[in-house]
Amino acid sequence: MLGCLLEKQRTTPDAYPLSLNALRLACNQSTNRDPVLDYDESIIRDALHRLQRRGFTRLASGAGSRAPKYRHLLAEALPMDSAEQAVMCVLMLRGPQTPGELKQRTERMHAFGDLSAVHDTLEQLISRELVARLERRPGHKEERYVQLLQQDDEHSQQPSPRVPSPVAQPAPFTPEQQSTPQQQPGPNAELDELRERVARLEAQVSELRDAVLEPAGESQG
Repeated sequence: MLGCLLEKQRTTPDAYPLSLNALRLACNQSTNRDPVLDYDESIIRDALHRLQRRGFTRLASGAGSRAPKYRHLLAEALPMDSAEQAVMCVLMLRGPQTPGELKQRTERMHAFGDLSAVHDTLEQLISRELVARLERRPGHKEERYVQLLQQDDEHSQQPSPRVPSPVAQPAPFTPEQQSTPQQQPGPNAELDELRERVARLEAQVSELRDAVLEPAGESQG
């Protein structure tokens, strides 16, 4: 759908932005499409809402317009030059393409001088992670390229798998723990401990005093 909006803007600017019905006809046309589609208006509306949430389309009809019209925001969301837009448009409308096919099928939108110019544009799009190079098919000389906007949209619709959080398992009770309940410290435990320490210190001081005074007593006798 984004490819259709981009195509009609470049090839039939007088009819752009597109009404809902014009966009449906553009998606379902039998030429320059692979695969050929058969969308109804509900599918078109749902896709427009998804594209709008991603910042790729918006409503463009004015106050005096009898039917709502829509336009793409590709230039704002993903700034591209004319060559890049033409390549992305064909890849969106026709699926994976070879550089030779792209040069031929982008002529109405952008005239590439030679295949090296197509390759340069593809490399720029690959560096931006908008296009990917596919493995060469057996018996074919040219590699094919695919756009990645559609794949990102499909992935964004799939909920990510939820990994359950690990649940802490209680430690097994030993026979001693099962027969003897765990003792909890009482509210006066710290005070009792302090008293015991004071008593021990007093006893030690008393022993030291006796040890010091005993020699003095013996000398006086």
